[in-house]
Amino acid sequence: MSELGTYENILVSLQGHVALVELNRPPHNYLDFNLVRDLADAFELLDANDQCRSIVLAARGKSFCAGGGFANPDNKTQDIPQVVKTPGKNPVYVEAVRLFRCGKPVVAAVQGAAVGAGLGLTLVADFRVACMEARFVANFTKLGFHPGFGLTHTLPRAIGHTNAELMLMTSRRWKGDEAKALGLVSVLVPQDEVLSSARELASEIAECSPLGTWETRKSMRGELADCVLAATDHELAAQTQLRQTEDYREGVEAVKARRVPQFTGK
Repeated sequence: MSELGTYENILVSLQGHVALVELNRPPHNYLDFNLVRDLADAFELLDANDQCRSIVLAARGKSFCAGGGFANPDNKTQDIPQVVKTPGKNPVYVEAVRLFRCGKPVVAAVQGAAVGAGLGLTLVADFRVACMEARFVANFTKLGFHPGFGLTHTLPRAIGHTNAELMLMTSRRWKGDEAKALGLVSVLVPQDEVLSSARELASEIAECSPLGTWETRKSMRGELADCVLAATDHELAAQTQLRQTEDYREGVEAVKARRVPQFTGK
C-alpha cells in the first residue's frame, strides 16, 4: 500500500498540498458500502498526511453520484463484506460519519447528478463547485422513503431549514443555477471547468496557514460529525419502519418501471 492507500472504487493523488479523490465507478458512481469505506479510508490517510492541506472530492463519469439502494441495477449496498456490524447501525452510515470527521477542508467538484445519498456525499465538503448540467436531488419522498446519509442535519445547515424542507419534501430536481441560488453551490462554472475550478479553490485554501485554516474549520463545523451520527441513527430508524410499508414497495417499483408512483399512505 502506498502512503495514499490502495482502493478498488476511487483514485487518489496528491499534487503539491492539494489531494484529489475521485469516485471511479462510471458512468453513475452508485454508492455502496465498499465505495464509502474506500472514501473514509482515503480521507483518514490524507488527514494524517502533513503534505495534504485540502482535498478535492470529484467523480469520473456522467454523474457525480446517482445515489444508492434499490433503484439502480449496479447497487451492492446489501453486498457488505465481513465487517463488524453493530446492532441498530447501518454500516454505510458508520463509514459516512468517518468522512465527516476528516479535519482537512474539502471542495466537491459536482459535474453531474448528485442524487439521494450522492447529494449527502456532496455535503461532506465545505464547498461545492458545480455547473448548469449538475442536478441536486433528494428523491427520498418520491420513493416512499426517508432521507438518509445525515441529510436531515447537513442540508438545513447548508441552505437553511425552509429550503431544506422544500428539497426534501418535494423530491424536486435542482439545476446548477437553482442550487447556486439556494446557497448549496458555492461556485458555478461551465461543465468543462468544474474540476479545474475546484482545484483552484482548494489551492487557494492550501496557500493559507494550515494550522490557522484547520482550527478555523474546526470552529465553524463544531460537532458536525457527532450531529451526523445522531441524525443517521434517527434516519435509519425511520427508514427501517418505512421499508415495511406498501408505499415504499410502490415507490421502488415505480422507479424501476420509470412511471409515476401511486401512493396510498399505507
